[in-house]
Amino acid sequence: MEDKTMNKRIYGILGISSVMGNWNADFSGYPKSTTDGNIFGSDKALKYPMKKMWDNEGKKVIYIKSLNEKLIPRTLKERYIKVFEDEDLKDVKKVLTNLMNAVDIKNFGATFAEAGCNIAITGAVQIGQGFNKYDNSTAQEQAILSPFVDSTDENAKNSTIGTKITSNEAHYFYPFVINPLAYKELVDLGVTEGYTEDDYQNFKRTALVSATAFATNSKVGCENEFAIFVETQSDIYLPNLSEYVTFTKGEDKNIIDLEVLTNILNDMSQQIKSVEIYYNSYTTELVKDNIKDAKHFNIITSKEV
Repeated sequence: MEDKTMNKRIYGILGISSVMGNWNADFSGYPKSTTDGNIFGSDKALKYPMKKMWDNEGKKVIYIKSLNEKLIPRTLKERYIKVFEDEDLKDVKKVLTNLMNAVDIKNFGATFAEAGCNIAITGAVQIGQGFNKYDNSTAQEQAILSPFVDSTDENAKNSTIGTKITSNEAHYFYPFVINPLAYKELVDLGVTEGYTEDDYQNFKRTALVSATAFATNSKVGCENEFAIFVETQSDIYLPNLSEYVTFTKGEDKNIIDLEVLTNILNDMSQQIKSVEIYYNSYTTELVKDNIKDAKHFNIITSKEV
């Protein structure tokens, strides 16, 4: 199989806004937070809408919940057989080839642990935890009246009351890095053409809209509001870029401050191939944004601004 691995690394940030929504709840139903109270979203919360979008488009996706004929969630093996229509798990090279044809695995990697075929694939795309950078974020608990009485209480006269928990507002910033060389050994084995430019463009396309598109009850109000893609030479290493932006509320618009990030990228401009910044220009203002040769786009319309 021809090696088509792209010759660059990509670093970036994906920003998600949540207004009266619940982007990533813990098992108590409240927005997920660290022990010291910092609200964050896990990488799984960001990956799931992307996988759901790919699945809806008819692409091969393995690591997503699906039900069998008995309405029970499929096992990993059952999902594999469903997607690839192949029950042979003894030929490891064939299994690897199939797995690398699944769009979620091609991006995020996988742990495929089945009898006789235990495979670990480190993904080319690595996404960190997305911390909320809005200081005044609070949880809101709403009482919701159900149209039904409690069937377990024979004396019940009124319908039950449930709760819905949201954040008044939160702004999550996720760091990510794409290392195309992650699949070098798999390319050498002939099971994949590597992480290609087409793979990257598919990731970028989906990453920019999947949160907005994923409109479940708790995710209504959660939208893609910011993204930056920094393409560098393949031997350049940058830190988590999300650490170098700040978020505040202005009088009319949200404000994302890029001063420190600008300094870092401008100091390394000789090793940087391109910078693209996407943001919701209707609600958000970028300040101290003087990144050399950066292109700016409206994240809703994709038009350059």
